[in-house]
Amino acid sequence: MENKRINGNDLVALGYKENLAIGVALKINKKRLGFSKEEMLEKFKAVLDDPKAFAEDAIFSPLSFALLNIEELEKFNVPLKTEELPYEVYGAEHIEDGAMKQMKTAMKLPVTVAGALMPDAHQGYGLPIGGVMGTKNAVIPYGVGVDIGCRMALSIFDLPASYVDTHRDELKKILLKTTRFGAGNGFLKHERLDHEVFENEQFEDNPFVKQLKDKAWTQLGSSGGGNHFVEFGIMEFKETDQELGIPKGEYLALLTHSGSRGLGAMIANHYTKLAMQVCKLPHEAKHLAYFDLDSAEGQEYWLAMNLAGDYASACHGVIHEKVLSELGAVRLTKVENHHNFAWKEMWKGEELIVHRKGATPAAKGVMGIIPGSMAAPGFLVRGRGEEEAINSASHGAGRLMSRTQAIKTLSRKDLNKRLEDLGISLIGADLDEAPMAYKNIHEVMDAQKELVDVVASFHPKVVRMADDGSRED
Repeated sequence: MENKRINGNDLVALGYKENLAIGVALKINKKRLGFSKEEMLEKFKAVLDDPKAFAEDAIFSPLSFALLNIEELEKFNVPLKTEELPYEVYGAEHIEDGAMKQMKTAMKLPVTVAGALMPDAHQGYGLPIGGVMGTKNAVIPYGVGVDIGCRMALSIFDLPASYVDTHRDELKKILLKTTRFGAGNGFLKHERLDHEVFENEQFEDNPFVKQLKDKAWTQLGSSGGGNHFVEFGIMEFKETDQELGIPKGEYLALLTHSGSRGLGAMIANHYTKLAMQVCKLPHEAKHLAYFDLDSAEGQEYWLAMNLAGDYASACHGVIHEKVLSELGAVRLTKVENHHNFAWKEMWKGEELIVHRKGATPAAKGVMGIIPGSMAAPGFLVRGRGEEEAINSASHGAGRLMSRTQAIKTLSRKDLNKRLEDLGISLIGADLDEAPMAYKNIHEVMDAQKELVDVVASFHPKVVRMADDGSRED
Protein backbone atom coordinates (compact mmCIF):
# COMPACT_ATOMS: atom_id res chain seq x y z
CA MET A 1 0.00 0.00 0.00
CA GLU A 2 2.95 2.30 0.59
CA ASN A 3 3.66 2.72 -3.13
CA LYS A 4 0.10 3.80 -3.74
CA ARG A 5 0.75 7.11 -2.00
CA ILE A 6 3.17 8.30 -4.67
CA ASN A 7 1.52 10.94 -6.83
CA GLY A 8 2.39 13.36 -9.59
CA ASN A 9 3.52 16.02 -7.13
CA ASP A 10 6.10 13.61 -5.69
CA LEU A 11 7.53 13.07 -9.18
CA VAL A 12 7.56 16.79 -9.99
CA ALA A 13 9.53 17.30 -6.78
CA LEU A 14 12.12 14.85 -8.15
CA GLY A 15 12.50 16.95 -11.29
CA TYR A 16 9.97 15.30 -13.64
CA LYS A 17 8.15 17.60 -16.02
CA GLU A 18 4.36 17.45 -16.23
CA ASN A 19 4.18 15.26 -19.30
CA LEU A 20 3.52 11.71 -20.45
CA ALA A 21 6.46 10.33 -18.43
CA ILE A 22 4.68 11.04 -15.15
CA GLY A 23 1.75 8.91 -16.26
CA VAL A 24 4.08 6.06 -17.21
CA ALA A 25 5.83 6.28 -13.83
CA LEU A 26 2.55 6.20 -11.93
CA LYS A 27 1.43 3.11 -13.88
CA ILE A 28 4.66 1.35 -12.86
CA ASN A 29 4.10 2.38 -9.26
CA LYS A 30 0.58 0.92 -9.25
CA LYS A 31 2.04 -2.56 -9.71
CA ARG A 32 3.45 -2.33 -6.17
CA LEU A 33 6.60 -4.30 -6.95
CA GLY A 34 7.82 -4.80 -3.39
CA PHE A 35 9.61 -1.45 -3.11
CA SER A 36 8.90 0.90 -0.25
CA LYS A 37 7.79 4.40 -1.15
CA GLU A 38 11.29 5.76 -0.54
CA GLU A 39 12.91 3.00 -2.61
CA MET A 40 10.51 3.56 -5.49
CA LEU A 41 11.18 7.30 -5.46
CA GLU A 42 14.92 6.59 -5.54
CA LYS A 43 14.40 4.38 -8.58
CA PHE A 44 12.32 7.02 -10.33
CA LYS A 45 15.05 9.60 -9.66
CA ALA A 46 17.71 7.26 -11.02
CA VAL A 47 15.75 6.67 -14.23
CA LEU A 48 15.22 10.40 -14.66
CA ASP A 49 18.95 11.11 -14.20
CA ASP A 50 20.09 8.39 -16.63
CA PRO A 51 17.20 6.93 -18.66
CA LYS A 52 19.54 5.07 -21.05
CA ALA A 53 20.82 2.95 -18.18
CA PHE A 54 17.32 1.50 -17.76
CA ALA A 55 16.54 0.87 -21.43
CA GLU A 56 16.58 -2.92 -20.91
CA ASP A 57 15.28 -2.96 -17.34
CA ALA A 58 12.36 -5.37 -16.86
CA ILE A 59 10.43 -2.89 -14.73
CA PHE A 60 11.54 0.60 -15.69
CA SER A 61 12.19 0.29 -19.44
CA PRO A 62 8.78 1.83 -20.35
CA LEU A 63 9.69 4.92 -18.32
CA SER A 64 13.13 4.99 -19.89
CA PHE A 65 11.58 4.89 -23.36
CA ALA A 66 9.12 7.66 -22.50
CA LEU A 67 11.86 9.94 -21.16
CA LEU A 68 14.12 9.34 -24.16
CA ASN A 69 11.35 9.87 -26.72
CA ILE A 70 9.05 12.37 -25.02
CA GLU A 71 8.99 14.91 -27.86
CA GLU A 72 8.13 12.28 -30.46
CA LEU A 73 5.48 10.72 -28.23
CA GLU A 74 3.80 14.03 -27.45
CA LYS A 75 3.90 15.65 -30.88
CA PHE A 76 0.45 14.24 -31.65
CA ASN A 77 -1.07 15.77 -28.51
CA VAL A 78 -3.70 18.46 -28.89
CA PRO A 79 -1.76 21.58 -27.81
CA LEU A 80 -3.05 23.78 -25.01
CA LYS A 81 -3.19 27.54 -25.23
CA THR A 82 -0.06 29.18 -23.84
CA GLU A 83 -2.14 31.37 -21.49
CA GLU A 84 -5.38 30.49 -19.74
CA LEU A 85 -8.49 32.49 -20.51
CA PRO A 86 -9.64 34.75 -17.66
CA TYR A 87 -12.40 33.37 -15.45
CA GLU A 88 -14.42 34.58 -12.48
CA VAL A 89 -13.77 33.23 -8.97
CA TYR A 90 -16.33 33.59 -6.19
CA GLY A 91 -15.13 33.26 -2.61
CA ALA A 92 -11.48 32.80 -3.55
CA GLU A 93 -10.49 32.79 0.12
CA HIS A 94 -12.43 29.53 0.58
CA ILE A 95 -10.86 27.68 -2.37
CA GLU A 96 -7.75 25.49 -2.21
CA ASP A 97 -4.79 25.95 -4.57
CA GLY A 98 -5.33 22.54 -6.21
CA ALA A 99 -8.76 23.57 -7.48
CA MET A 100 -7.39 26.86 -8.79
CA LYS A 101 -4.61 25.02 -10.62
CA GLN A 102 -7.08 22.61 -12.23
CA MET A 103 -9.27 25.49 -13.36
CA LYS A 104 -6.32 27.27 -14.95
CA THR A 105 -5.49 24.13 -16.93
CA ALA A 106 -9.13 23.81 -18.05
CA MET A 107 -9.05 27.39 -19.29
CA LYS A 108 -6.18 26.51 -21.65
CA LEU A 109 -8.13 23.96 -23.68
CA PRO A 110 -8.50 25.03 -27.32
CA VAL A 111 -12.29 24.58 -27.08
CA THR A 112 -12.73 26.64 -23.89
CA VAL A 113 -14.69 29.88 -24.19
CA ALA A 114 -15.61 30.78 -20.59
CA GLY A 115 -15.23 29.62 -17.01
CA ALA A 116 -16.15 30.34 -13.42
CA LEU A 117 -15.27 28.84 -10.04
CA MET A 118 -17.89 28.62 -7.30
CA PRO A 119 -17.13 29.26 -3.59
CA ASP A 120 -17.58 25.59 -2.63
CA ALA A 121 -14.90 24.50 -5.11
CA HIS A 122 -12.32 21.86 -4.28
CA GLN A 123 -9.97 19.62 -6.23
CA GLY A 124 -11.35 16.71 -8.21
CA TYR A 125 -10.39 14.99 -11.49
CA GLY A 126 -10.21 17.07 -14.65
CA LEU A 127 -12.47 20.03 -13.93
CA PRO A 128 -12.50 20.87 -10.21
CA ILE A 129 -15.68 20.23 -8.27
CA GLY A 130 -17.41 23.61 -8.24
CA GLY A 131 -16.04 24.41 -11.69
CA VAL A 132 -18.20 25.80 -14.50
CA MET A 133 -16.86 25.72 -18.04
CA GLY A 134 -18.31 26.75 -21.39
CA THR A 135 -16.89 25.12 -24.53
CA LYS A 136 -17.51 25.54 -28.23
CA ASN A 137 -19.25 22.44 -29.60
CA ALA A 138 -17.28 20.07 -27.36
CA VAL A 139 -18.28 17.93 -24.39
CA ILE A 140 -15.86 16.73 -21.70
CA PRO A 141 -16.93 13.56 -19.82
CA TYR A 142 -14.79 14.43 -16.79
CA GLY A 143 -16.09 18.00 -17.02
CA VAL A 144 -19.46 16.46 -16.29
CA GLY A 145 -18.18 14.06 -13.64
CA VAL A 146 -18.65 10.45 -12.63
CA ASP A 147 -22.07 10.76 -11.00
CA ILE A 148 -23.85 12.11 -14.06
CA GLY A 149 -26.95 14.18 -13.33
CA CYS A 150 -26.50 14.09 -9.55
CA ARG A 151 -29.22 16.31 -8.13
CA MET A 152 -31.21 17.77 -5.29
CA ALA A 153 -34.98 17.29 -4.95
CA LEU A 154 -37.19 19.01 -2.36
CA SER A 155 -40.81 18.25 -1.44
CA ILE A 156 -42.63 20.60 0.92
CA PHE A 157 -45.68 19.17 2.72
CA ASP A 158 -48.79 20.67 4.32
CA LEU A 159 -47.56 19.55 7.74
CA PRO A 160 -46.25 21.90 10.45
CA ALA A 161 -42.65 21.95 11.69
CA SER A 162 -43.84 20.47 14.98
CA TYR A 163 -44.58 17.22 13.14
CA VAL A 164 -40.88 16.33 13.43
CA ASP A 165 -41.01 16.26 17.23
CA THR A 166 -44.40 14.56 17.51
CA HIS A 167 -43.69 11.90 14.87
CA ARG A 168 -39.88 11.49 14.90
CA ASP A 169 -39.93 7.70 15.28
CA GLU A 170 -42.47 7.42 12.46
CA LEU A 171 -40.28 9.56 10.18
CA LYS A 172 -37.28 7.33 10.92
CA LYS A 173 -39.32 4.26 10.01
CA ILE A 174 -40.46 5.88 6.75
CA LEU A 175 -36.86 6.59 5.72
CA LEU A 176 -35.75 3.06 6.57
CA LYS A 177 -38.70 1.56 4.69
CA THR A 178 -38.53 3.69 1.53
CA THR A 179 -34.78 4.07 0.92
CA ARG A 180 -31.74 1.94 0.08
CA PHE A 181 -28.19 3.26 0.31
CA GLY A 182 -24.59 2.44 -0.50
CA ALA A 183 -22.36 1.61 -3.44
CA GLY A 184 -23.75 -1.36 -5.37
CA ASN A 185 -26.92 -1.63 -3.29
CA GLY A 186 -30.39 -1.76 -4.79
CA PHE A 187 -33.64 -3.71 -4.78
CA LEU A 188 -34.42 -7.40 -5.20
CA LYS A 189 -36.14 -8.56 -8.36
CA HIS A 190 -39.60 -8.76 -6.79
CA GLU A 191 -39.20 -5.21 -5.43
CA ARG A 192 -38.38 -3.58 -8.77
CA LEU A 193 -40.66 -0.91 -10.19
CA ASP A 194 -41.51 -0.19 -13.81
CA HIS A 195 -40.71 3.33 -14.97
CA GLU A 196 -40.95 5.21 -18.23
CA VAL A 197 -37.23 5.96 -18.12
CA PHE A 198 -36.60 2.36 -19.24
CA GLU A 199 -38.44 3.10 -22.47
CA ASN A 200 -35.55 5.35 -23.52
CA GLU A 201 -34.24 4.13 -26.88
CA GLN A 202 -30.66 4.29 -25.62
CA PHE A 203 -31.30 1.05 -23.75
CA GLU A 204 -31.74 -0.59 -27.15
CA ASP A 205 -29.67 1.51 -29.56
CA ASN A 206 -26.43 1.78 -27.58
CA PRO A 207 -24.86 -1.68 -26.98
CA PHE A 208 -22.81 -0.45 -24.01
CA VAL A 209 -25.81 1.17 -22.31
CA LYS A 210 -28.03 -1.83 -23.10
CA GLN A 211 -25.91 -4.09 -20.91
CA LEU A 212 -26.43 -1.68 -17.98
CA LYS A 213 -30.24 -1.81 -18.04
CA ASP A 214 -30.59 -4.59 -15.50
CA LYS A 215 -28.29 -2.82 -13.02
CA ALA A 216 -30.21 0.41 -13.55
CA TRP A 217 -33.51 -1.35 -12.93
CA THR A 218 -32.16 -2.91 -9.73
CA GLN A 219 -31.00 0.45 -8.39
CA LEU A 220 -33.99 2.57 -9.41
CA GLY A 221 -35.18 4.54 -6.37
CA SER A 222 -31.98 4.00 -4.37
CA SER A 223 -29.18 6.34 -3.34
CA GLY A 224 -25.40 6.01 -3.44
CA GLY A 225 -22.84 6.38 -0.70
CA GLY A 226 -20.62 9.29 0.26
CA ASN A 227 -22.50 12.57 0.55
CA HIS A 228 -25.85 11.26 -0.70
CA PHE A 229 -28.79 11.52 1.67
CA VAL A 230 -32.54 11.47 2.19
CA GLU A 231 -33.67 13.65 5.07
CA PHE A 232 -36.69 15.18 6.73
CA GLY A 233 -36.34 18.73 7.95
CA ILE A 234 -38.05 22.02 8.63
CA MET A 235 -38.57 24.40 5.72
CA GLU A 236 -38.67 28.00 6.90
CA PHE A 237 -40.21 30.74 4.75
CA LYS A 238 -39.66 34.11 6.42
CA GLU A 239 -41.82 35.72 3.75
CA THR A 240 -44.63 34.47 1.57
CA ASP A 241 -43.34 33.36 -1.81
CA GLN A 242 -45.90 34.33 -4.42
CA GLU A 243 -44.37 32.37 -7.29
CA LEU A 244 -44.39 29.08 -5.37
CA GLY A 245 -47.64 29.94 -3.62
CA ILE A 246 -46.19 29.13 -0.19
CA PRO A 247 -47.29 31.37 2.73
CA LYS A 248 -44.84 32.55 5.37
CA GLY A 249 -44.27 29.82 7.95
CA GLU A 250 -42.49 26.56 8.78
CA TYR A 251 -43.28 23.24 7.10
CA LEU A 252 -42.16 19.63 7.13
CA ALA A 253 -40.06 18.93 4.02
CA LEU A 254 -38.13 16.09 2.41
CA LEU A 255 -34.73 16.77 0.81
CA THR A 256 -32.82 14.21 -1.26
CA HIS A 257 -29.37 14.21 -2.83
CA SER A 258 -28.13 11.44 -5.13
CA GLY A 259 -27.43 10.71 -8.77
CA SER A 260 -27.41 8.11 -11.50
CA ARG A 261 -25.86 5.29 -9.47
CA GLY A 262 -23.96 2.53 -11.27
CA LEU A 263 -25.49 3.45 -14.63
CA GLY A 264 -23.98 6.94 -14.59
CA ALA A 265 -20.65 5.83 -13.14
CA MET A 266 -20.13 3.19 -15.84
CA ILE A 267 -21.17 5.55 -18.63
CA ALA A 268 -18.74 8.17 -17.28
CA ASN A 269 -15.81 5.76 -17.02
CA HIS A 270 -16.43 4.19 -20.43
CA TYR A 271 -16.64 7.48 -22.31
CA THR A 272 -13.81 9.13 -20.40
CA LYS A 273 -11.48 6.34 -21.52
CA LEU A 274 -12.76 6.68 -25.08
CA ALA A 275 -12.27 10.46 -25.01
CA MET A 276 -8.69 10.01 -23.82
CA GLN A 277 -8.05 7.74 -26.81
CA VAL A 278 -9.45 10.10 -29.44
CA CYS A 279 -8.34 13.37 -27.82
CA LYS A 280 -4.77 13.12 -26.57
CA LEU A 281 -3.96 16.10 -24.37
CA PRO A 282 -0.77 16.95 -22.45
CA HIS A 283 -0.44 15.05 -19.17
CA GLU A 284 -1.69 17.84 -16.92
CA ALA A 285 -4.89 18.10 -18.96
CA LYS A 286 -5.48 14.44 -19.85
CA HIS A 287 -8.64 14.11 -17.74
CA LEU A 288 -10.16 16.98 -19.74
CA ALA A 289 -10.21 14.93 -22.95
CA TYR A 290 -13.22 15.94 -25.01
CA PHE A 291 -15.45 14.88 -27.88
CA ASP A 292 -16.43 17.12 -30.76
CA LEU A 293 -20.20 17.20 -30.40
CA ASP A 294 -20.56 16.59 -34.15
CA SER A 295 -18.60 13.34 -33.95
CA ALA A 296 -20.22 9.93 -33.59
CA GLU A 297 -18.56 9.49 -30.18
CA GLY A 298 -19.70 12.92 -29.06
CA GLN A 299 -23.31 12.27 -29.99
CA GLU A 300 -23.19 8.83 -28.37
CA TYR A 301 -21.92 10.27 -25.08
CA TRP A 302 -24.38 13.18 -25.20
CA LEU A 303 -27.36 10.84 -25.51
CA ALA A 304 -26.02 8.50 -22.81
CA MET A 305 -25.37 11.46 -20.49
CA ASN A 306 -28.94 12.69 -20.92
CA LEU A 307 -30.28 9.22 -20.22
CA ALA A 308 -28.25 9.09 -16.99
CA GLY A 309 -29.68 12.48 -16.01
CA ASP A 310 -33.23 11.28 -16.66
CA TYR A 311 -32.51 8.14 -14.64
CA ALA A 312 -31.19 10.17 -11.70
CA SER A 313 -34.39 12.23 -11.76
CA ALA A 314 -36.44 9.02 -11.84
CA CYS A 315 -34.63 7.74 -8.74
CA HIS A 316 -35.59 10.88 -6.83
CA GLY A 317 -39.12 10.71 -8.13
CA VAL A 318 -39.56 7.15 -6.84
CA ILE A 319 -38.23 8.08 -3.39
CA HIS A 320 -40.42 11.17 -3.08
CA GLU A 321 -43.56 9.33 -4.18
CA LYS A 322 -42.92 6.48 -1.72
CA VAL A 323 -42.41 8.93 1.14
CA LEU A 324 -45.46 10.97 0.14
CA SER A 325 -47.57 7.81 0.16
CA GLU A 326 -46.31 6.78 3.60
CA LEU A 327 -46.88 10.26 5.06
CA GLY A 328 -50.38 10.58 3.69
CA ALA A 329 -49.80 14.32 3.38
CA VAL A 330 -50.41 16.87 0.64
CA ARG A 331 -47.35 18.13 -1.21
CA LEU A 332 -47.41 21.90 -1.57
CA THR A 333 -44.59 22.04 -4.12
CA LYS A 334 -41.56 20.17 -5.42
CA VAL A 335 -38.29 21.71 -6.60
CA GLU A 336 -35.47 19.84 -8.33
CA ASN A 337 -32.14 20.84 -9.82
CA HIS A 338 -29.08 18.95 -11.00
CA HIS A 339 -25.32 19.31 -11.35
CA ASN A 340 -22.62 17.10 -12.90
CA PHE A 341 -24.09 17.74 -16.32
CA ALA A 342 -23.59 19.60 -19.59
CA TRP A 343 -26.21 21.89 -21.13
CA LYS A 344 -26.54 23.68 -24.46
CA GLU A 345 -26.99 27.32 -23.44
CA MET A 346 -26.71 30.76 -24.98
CA TRP A 347 -23.99 32.90 -23.39
CA LYS A 348 -23.11 36.37 -24.65
CA GLY A 349 -24.81 35.67 -27.96
CA GLU A 350 -23.30 32.27 -28.77
CA GLU A 351 -24.29 28.70 -28.03
CA LEU A 352 -21.94 26.97 -25.59
CA ILE A 353 -21.79 23.58 -23.99
CA VAL A 354 -21.87 24.57 -20.32
CA HIS A 355 -20.38 22.01 -17.95
CA ARG A 356 -21.35 22.34 -14.28
CA LYS A 357 -19.34 19.87 -12.25
CA GLY A 358 -20.75 20.36 -8.78
CA ALA A 359 -22.45 23.67 -9.58
CA THR A 360 -26.12 24.67 -9.57
CA PRO A 361 -27.85 26.25 -12.57
CA ALA A 362 -28.80 29.80 -11.53
CA ALA A 363 -30.22 31.56 -14.58
CA LYS A 364 -32.58 34.42 -13.74
CA GLY A 365 -35.66 33.07 -11.96
CA VAL A 366 -34.47 29.43 -11.94
CA MET A 367 -35.09 27.62 -8.63
CA GLY A 368 -32.31 25.67 -6.97
CA ILE A 369 -31.38 23.96 -3.71
CA ILE A 370 -28.00 24.46 -2.03
CA PRO A 371 -27.50 22.10 0.95
CA GLY A 372 -25.13 22.64 3.88
CA SER A 373 -24.39 19.40 5.76
CA MET A 374 -26.19 16.99 8.04
CA ALA A 375 -25.98 19.62 10.79
CA ALA A 376 -26.09 22.85 8.80
CA PRO A 377 -28.99 24.49 6.96
CA GLY A 378 -29.57 24.31 3.24
CA PHE A 379 -31.20 26.99 1.11
CA LEU A 380 -33.94 27.17 -1.48
CA VAL A 381 -32.72 29.83 -3.91
CA ARG A 382 -33.77 31.66 -7.03
CA GLY A 383 -31.09 32.45 -9.61
CA ARG A 384 -30.13 36.03 -10.44
CA GLY A 385 -28.73 35.18 -13.89
CA GLU A 386 -25.20 36.48 -13.32
CA GLU A 387 -23.53 36.29 -16.73
CA GLU A 388 -19.94 36.26 -15.46
CA ALA A 389 -20.78 33.21 -13.31
CA ILE A 390 -22.21 31.57 -16.46
CA ASN A 391 -25.60 31.58 -14.70
CA SER A 392 -24.37 29.29 -11.94
CA ALA A 393 -23.98 29.01 -8.16
CA SER A 394 -22.42 26.55 -5.71
CA HIS A 395 -23.99 23.12 -5.25
CA GLY A 396 -23.33 22.97 -1.52
CA ALA A 397 -20.88 23.99 1.18
CA GLY A 398 -17.94 22.10 -0.34
CA ARG A 399 -15.44 19.90 1.44
CA LEU A 400 -12.99 21.37 3.92
CA MET A 401 -11.30 18.03 4.64
CA SER A 402 -10.65 15.00 2.47
CA ARG A 403 -12.56 11.88 3.43
CA THR A 404 -9.39 10.22 4.71
CA GLN A 405 -8.45 13.26 6.81
CA ALA A 406 -11.94 13.47 8.29
CA ILE A 407 -11.99 9.80 9.32
CA LYS A 408 -8.51 10.07 10.86
CA THR A 409 -9.00 13.31 12.76
CA LEU A 410 -12.66 13.72 13.68
CA SER A 411 -14.40 12.22 16.68
CA ARG A 412 -17.64 10.25 16.66
CA LYS A 413 -18.30 11.58 20.16
CA ASP A 414 -18.00 15.19 18.95
CA LEU A 415 -20.27 14.45 16.00
CA ASN A 416 -22.93 12.87 18.21
CA LYS A 417 -22.78 15.80 20.62
CA ARG A 418 -23.30 18.33 17.83
CA LEU A 419 -26.24 16.40 16.40
CA GLU A 420 -27.81 16.02 19.85
CA ASP A 421 -27.48 19.75 20.54
CA LEU A 422 -29.26 20.53 17.26
CA GLY A 423 -31.97 17.91 17.72
CA ILE A 424 -30.88 15.89 14.66
CA SER A 425 -31.35 12.13 14.36
CA LEU A 426 -28.79 10.38 12.12
CA ILE A 427 -29.24 6.99 10.49
CA GLY A 428 -26.03 5.68 8.90
CA ALA A 429 -23.05 7.81 7.70
CA ASP A 430 -19.38 7.68 8.61
CA LEU A 431 -17.11 10.44 9.91
CA ASP A 432 -16.16 11.45 6.36
CA GLU A 433 -19.59 13.12 6.19
CA ALA A 434 -19.38 14.85 9.58
CA PRO A 435 -20.35 18.55 9.36
CA MET A 436 -16.85 19.51 10.54
CA ALA A 437 -15.49 18.10 7.24
CA TYR A 438 -17.36 20.80 5.28
CA LYS A 439 -16.92 24.51 4.73
CA ASN A 440 -19.14 26.98 6.55
CA ILE A 441 -22.30 27.18 4.42
CA HIS A 442 -23.04 30.72 5.60
CA GLU A 443 -19.65 31.94 4.36
CA VAL A 444 -20.24 30.17 1.05
CA MET A 445 -23.66 31.82 0.68
CA ASP A 446 -22.19 35.22 1.54
CA ALA A 447 -19.67 34.76 -1.28
CA GLN A 448 -22.43 34.28 -3.86
CA LYS A 449 -25.02 36.89 -2.93
CA GLU A 450 -24.81 38.29 -6.46
CA LEU A 451 -25.58 34.85 -7.92
CA VAL A 452 -28.75 33.81 -6.06
CA ASP A 453 -31.51 35.14 -3.83
CA VAL A 454 -32.47 33.04 -0.80
CA VAL A 455 -36.16 32.11 -0.78
CA ALA A 456 -36.27 29.80 2.25
CA SER A 457 -34.02 27.74 4.51
CA PHE A 458 -34.05 24.00 5.22
CA HIS A 459 -32.99 22.65 8.63
CA PRO A 460 -32.19 18.89 8.73
CA LYS A 461 -33.84 16.89 11.53
CA VAL A 462 -33.93 13.19 10.51
CA VAL A 463 -31.03 12.26 8.22
CA ARG A 464 -30.47 8.97 6.37
CA MET A 465 -27.13 8.16 4.69
CA ALA A 466 -25.20 5.05 3.67
CA ASP A 467 -24.48 2.79 6.63
CA ASP A 468 -20.97 1.86 5.54
CA GLY A 469 -19.59 5.21 4.43
CA SER A 470 -19.28 3.76 0.93
CA ARG A 471 -18.54 6.12 -1.93
CA GLU A 472 -20.61 6.53 -5.03
CA ASP A 473 -20.95 10.33 -5.21
